[in-house]
Amino acid sequence: VQLVESGGGLVQPGGSLRLSCAASGFTFSNYAMSWYRQAPGKERELVAAISSTGGSTKYADSVKGRIIISRDNAKNTVYLQMNSLKPEDTAVYYCSKRAGSNYSWRVDYWGQGTQVTVSS
Repeated sequence: VQLVESGGGLVQPGGSLRLSCAASGFTFSNYAMSWYRQAPGKERELVAAISSTGGSTKYADSVKGRIIISRDNAKNTVYLQMNSLKPEDTAVYYCSKRAGSNYSWRVDYWGQGTQVTVSS
């Protein structure tokens, strides 16, 4: 299993970024996926999760209305569209694979992470 994130970087407050996670080594369309983040000195936290079909999603309260998770099963890729970014969104963002089709399953694989910095 390989999960490779891209799209991180430096953005000003109020700006947008789209993270991508290219997956390989498993049947992508059979598994739920999720994004986590970890800020310096803080624990890793769930940002958003999506079921295997994309028909069900879940968001942390802190990002609802600003961040959208989606997936393209034909491209084996999961996305995180982040809008109206705030300095408190600064963190390393990790793509993760769930062990089943629903995001209630545990995470069994992690990507290497991509840095998102929101600063003026």
